Amino acid sequence: MSALLQVKNLSVDIPLATGILHPVQRMNFHVDKGETLCIVGESGCGKSLTSLALMNLLPKKSIRTGDGIFFDGDDLLRASHREMASLRGNRIGMIFQEPMTSLNPSFTIGNQMEEIMLQHRKVNRQEARDRAIYLLEKVGITGAGRRLSQYPHQLSGGLRQRVMIAMTLMCGPDLIIADEPTTALDVTIQAQILLLLAELQREFDMALILITHDLGIVARVADRVAVMYAGQVVEQGTVEQVFENPLHPYTRGLLTCIPIPGKTKRGTHLGSIPGMVPSMIGDIQGCHFRDRCPHAFSDCMAGPVDLRSLDEQRAYRCLLSPEESARQATAMEAAQ
Repeated sequence: MSALLQVKNLSVDIPLATGILHPVQRMNFHVDKGETLCIVGESGCGKSLTSLALMNLLPKKSIRTGDGIFFDGDDLLRASHREMASLRGNRIGMIFQEPMTSLNPSFTIGNQMEEIMLQHRKVNRQEARDRAIYLLEKVGITGAGRRLSQYPHQLSGGLRQRVMIAMTLMCGPDLIIADEPTTALDVTIQAQILLLLAELQREFDMALILITHDLGIVARVADRVAVMYAGQVVEQGTVEQVFENPLHPYTRGLLTCIPIPGKTKRGTHLGSIPGMVPSMIGDIQGCHFRDRCPHAFSDCMAGPVDLRSLDEQRAYRCLLSPEESARQATAMEAAQ
């Protein structure tokens, strides 16, 4: 299957008074049509900045470099502002973590939804309004016609997030980027939003990049997973590959931090990853995870450590071979 989105060696640098911040470093991944890719990692690892770099919505003074961001054959890294403006909201949609940062409090829901379609499609306002009502009903909002006259502050957090999803679908995008869309919601609403996203993706045949730090979400909705640490992808593969046979020590550490239904006994201690994430200001020599890794050795100090591809789907960033990594994992489980 041909990739809808292909990202090659994407990096983001931000000049600061204390030096150059490198929040995204040599990112490589792809998303196929109709596929769900989850980018997972702890806070501050560069997930959100990666999504903003794809849309060219980075903070001022940020420097975006790479070998290409190819969307349906076109290189977004070299696209003009006008070309990017024609793609955003049209063929690529984005759902942000907090809807109130995206919804304008001065305009009604209807004004904001209709404007997207009027901007990108040759339709009149009534057609745009009909589309907005249809999509609000599609995402489970009752009384959709009445909601169009309401302002964002008149809606609950869950309803605002549903409005954001409906707004993203106004022009029928090929790709949706969802940046932790359920973080600000309670658990029951989180499940509803995730189920809704999965249903809409299948119905409209869209590709989805879901950015999260919740491995439980990843296990439920992803086709493939890219694990990020300190600005880099350290492991990627299908959900089954990553969860059943993690190759990078950081991925294994993350998985030991979550309880497993039917296996984790009540009262037992969950795993933890000792140490601190390295500063991403200036250059980091060698493996970014070496100071927290139980298997680090002298060669880990040299650098850089490249992403090792095992096949088209499977890759990891470690000097250990897959066999040695498996032996280390078995030894750790036995020790526990």
